[in-house]
Amino acid sequence: MAEIITADKLKKDILDDMRVELSDEFDKNFERKAFFTDAWKARKDPKANGSLLVVSGRMRRSIKGSVEGDGVRFTSDTSYATVHNEGGSGFVTVRQHQRKHYKTGKVYTVRSHQRRVNIPQRQFVGDGQRTQEIIRGVIDDNVKQFNASLSNFIRTNK
Repeated sequence: MAEIITADKLKKDILDDMRVELSDEFDKNFERKAFFTDAWKARKDPKANGSLLVVSGRMRRSIKGSVEGDGVRFTSDTSYATVHNEGGSGFVTVRQHQRKHYKTGKVYTVRSHQRRVNIPQRQFVGDGQRTQEIIRGVIDDNVKQFNASLSNFIRTNK
C-alpha cells in the first residue's frame, strides 16, 4: 500500500531542501567573489593575502542555516560577518605595539589609538532575485513529488 505525504511532511521537506540549497549557493558566493552575479568591490591592496573575504576561511565555515518556524535562518558566530555582509564604517582600536624604524633599526612603542574604517558591502547571504528563484525551484520540485505520491496513492487504493 502506497503512503501519502502529509502537509506537515511536505512543509518540513520544503524547508529542509531550502536550507540545503541556499547553504550551498551562499557558500559558492565566496568562490564567485559575488552575491550570485553582483561582483564584490575589489580590495584596496591587491597584494593582500588570501582570496577576497577568505583568509583563514573561518567566516565562510561559520555560516549555518537552520529551519525556524516557517522559514530558514542563516547565522554566523563571527563578529565581523554582519559588517562584511551589510557594509559599515566606524572606529577600531589599534592596540599598543612595537615598531622597528626601517633605517635605524631602533625599536619604539606605538601607543594605542583609534583608526577609522570603512568596509564596503560584500554580500554573501541574503534575499535577492536568485534566492527567490532557488526557493521557487525547491517548492516546485517538492509539490511535483507530492502530486506523484498522491497519484500513486489513488492508483493503488482503487
